[in-house]
Amino acid sequence: MEVVLAKPRGFCAGVNRAIAIVNLALERYGPPVYVLHEIVHNTHVIEELSRKGAIFVEQLDEIPKGAVAIFSAHGVSQAVTEEAAALGLRTIDATCPLVAKVHRRVRRLNKIDYDVLVIGHKGHPEVVGTCGHANGAVHVVSSPEDVRRLEVADPSRVGYVTQTTLSIDDTKDILDTLRSKFPDISEPDRTDICFATTNRQLAVRRLAEQVDLVLVVGSKNSSNSNRLREVAARAGARAHLIDSAEEIDRGWLEGVRRIGITAGASAPEHLVAEVLQWLCDLGSIQVREIDGEEETISFQLPSI
Repeated sequence: MEVVLAKPRGFCAGVNRAIAIVNLALERYGPPVYVLHEIVHNTHVIEELSRKGAIFVEQLDEIPKGAVAIFSAHGVSQAVTEEAAALGLRTIDATCPLVAKVHRRVRRLNKIDYDVLVIGHKGHPEVVGTCGHANGAVHVVSSPEDVRRLEVADPSRVGYVTQTTLSIDDTKDILDTLRSKFPDISEPDRTDICFATTNRQLAVRRLAEQVDLVLVVGSKNSSNSNRLREVAARAGARAHLIDSAEEIDRGWLEGVRRIGITAGASAPEHLVAEVLQWLCDLGSIQVREIDGEEETISFQLPSI
């Protein structure tokens, strides 16, 4: 059986930075350090950091006064930042710089009295955090229907931002509807969708065209991992999202001659290696990697 690996796959620069921040905080301050929500959406990353002494909480009032509190890569609202200060917490911001850029655009648009439209999944931590940077009108739109129902103060003063982990396919119809309804809409200079998200989606699309089955390594609550599975399925391959090799169903492999493997931006590479080992244990495999974008970008760590 041939196994084809997507390139790029796995950790993006923002995830690498967020995990490095937690590890650095543990080294500098000692355990425990507290993290508001999951630092990234991957169960294995959370388990590993928990073993080192990171404690993940859902509310700031779960954190003792004076303790180190880290904000996740998805970002938080201005209200959360203010609450943390009022509680006397020592905060470290692990928000992905690309998400922080979206936050700044929201504030700029509101400052000039624009309604801000956030294209994204309602309730997703990144979307909640982004809306929390609005100082004026803000609306979440998840479908063309949401756009058609939308009412704003002034149709000539509307701008949008996008959840960074969406797929380009997801946003196309929404953007077409937005541009039709609001011809003067203010658009970002370039898409808010993360370059790493886009690279992985393009890679899995090329991968799906070459294989019978695609396995996407990533956790069920990972938006970008779910989008990879959807992109692969749209490209014509059978596709499954798995948290680890243990979730592979042998029945999926019946009649399969070529398997493609990729990993979401929050999934560590050792999980891909474990999937390869699982397949190898079934019999001989030949592994190759497709040509893809070389990612050399890294984000600077904050002073903590």
